[in-house]
Amino acid sequence: MSMKPELVEVLPAHKFDESRLLVWLQKQLPEVGNRLAVRQFQGGQSNPTFLLETDRGSYVLRKKPPGKTLPSAHMVEREYKVMRALSQHTSVPVPDVRVLCEDSDIIGTPFYVMDYMEGRIVSHSALRELDRQERLPAHHSAIDTLAELHSVDVNAVGLGDYGRPEGYVERQVSRWSKQYLAAKTDDMPAMDKLMAWLPENLPSTDECAIAHGDYRFGNLMLAPDKPEVIAVLDWELSTLGHPLADLAYYCLPYHLPSDMPGMRGLQGEDLETLGIPNEQETIARYCAKTGRESIADWHVYLAFSLFRLASIVQGVYKRALDGNAANANALEVGKRASLLAETGWKIASAGEQA
Repeated sequence: MSMKPELVEVLPAHKFDESRLLVWLQKQLPEVGNRLAVRQFQGGQSNPTFLLETDRGSYVLRKKPPGKTLPSAHMVEREYKVMRALSQHTSVPVPDVRVLCEDSDIIGTPFYVMDYMEGRIVSHSALRELDRQERLPAHHSAIDTLAELHSVDVNAVGLGDYGRPEGYVERQVSRWSKQYLAAKTDDMPAMDKLMAWLPENLPSTDECAIAHGDYRFGNLMLAPDKPEVIAVLDWELSTLGHPLADLAYYCLPYHLPSDMPGMRGLQGEDLETLGIPNEQETIARYCAKTGRESIADWHVYLAFSLFRLASIVQGVYKRALDGNAANANALEVGKRASLLAETGWKIASAGEQA
């Protein structure tokens, strides 16, 4: 399986005026020259992403999807802001962003352009595409990078206003409950139970850090020649939030089946044979890197992360039904929402012993 992202012709629903884009780019980035070839990255489910090949070299463009979108979703302006701050003021690995366009008249929606980077992307945390001796260091690099992100002083890098510094999990439960109800197509009893349980079982401690919101191997680029994270991608869901929600999301594969296509789960895998850490080892490394002795309410963070992901997946499914999802297989992806919700409710019901 290739570790390079799949490129396709621009999907019909996402076509835009490429000549108008070129004129705009020539004003903002004169070095692009006179040539522009556009192809679309396949694999993402939300903001359409495109490879721009120019006389100067390659760039990546991310834009809001066309059509009606859910409230407060697809904020490419926020992606641009957080990546710019991190690239300018920290060593957290992100691509250099070049320019933001908030004028929908250019290609139909706001967008931004960033540098294209060469590297390897492995979507499944089993990391089978890597040699066995690379898998453990790749996981360690991913955890170390997450710990580094969570250690950034948000005020020092100009992101003190990137979100509210308190009450993240509570706000997110409210937000994703509304998003789920706005995208609901069929009854999902486990989601109803989680929407009732989570507000009554919020984490006992509150913390603030830059939360990526979708931190997983599919959004991490490894160096071409070593198992090291060189770029964290897809910042659409980032905000100021609770760092342990990010960690729980990264650990979700430990709670999802490996035999269901698209779930990226590790249940049923022999982790020792694969050469990758188990959940407790992952948590222990993160705690060591961030100076924690232990984590309370782990089951709450897991249940919340599964609930949130189920709501996101349901949104993908609804957009697919409406005809404007970013990925051609979104209809299939949407069917997985119920499994995520059921797993979340199982963990919530089991409580601390989960």
